[in-house]
Amino acid sequence: MYTPNNYKNEDFKKIKSFISENSFGILINQSNGKLTATHIPLILDINNKGEDILTGHISKANPQWKNFNNNQEVLAIFSGPHSYISSSWYEKEDAPTWNYIAVHVYGVIKIIEGDELLNSLKNLVNKYEKDSENPVKVENMSESNLKQINGIVGFSIQINDIQATYKLSQNRKDTDYNTIINKLENTTNPNSIEVAKQMKKLRKK
Repeated sequence: MYTPNNYKNEDFKKIKSFISENSFGILINQSNGKLTATHIPLILDINNKGEDILTGHISKANPQWKNFNNNQEVLAIFSGPHSYISSSWYEKEDAPTWNYIAVHVYGVIKIIEGDELLNSLKNLVNKYEKDSENPVKVENMSESNLKQINGIVGFSIQINDIQATYKLSQNRKDTDYNTIINKLENTTNPNSIEVAKQMKKLRKK
């Protein structure tokens, strides 16, 4: 991912937190000479060697999984808040732009099965059920319901590289920066409001 130096974020603790909070990603790989992508939740985890990995699963009916072999490199994209930035908000004439946060994760994918897949499913369900009034647990599911595991393909991705872009008007002077925040906060767009929130955090440094 092309990222100008002033928009790069290399704070991996914050990046991992971002991935966890925005875990519905896009998994991209090569399939029969073409790029293939699937939108799926991906869980950031640690393997038995203490290395960072992503885990997930797709439907067995999805042909993308047939190329999860031979140490194939894949790309997982995680998107955060984003918003149009009008140049009318600047003190001096300039071009309009777009503020956003995005993380690209590169790694080698492999298929997982058995207990490894089951643990991956437990982690996924527990993550999203934790705030439910009556949380579902994989270990409490009926045997007939658990048979649905036969219809999915689980995988893990050993992470080789993480690239993060936090394009949040870092290049603007304080007066423009504060005006952008005010304009974004006064919209009804949740994405714009969240961008303003992230900009406030950034300028506190």
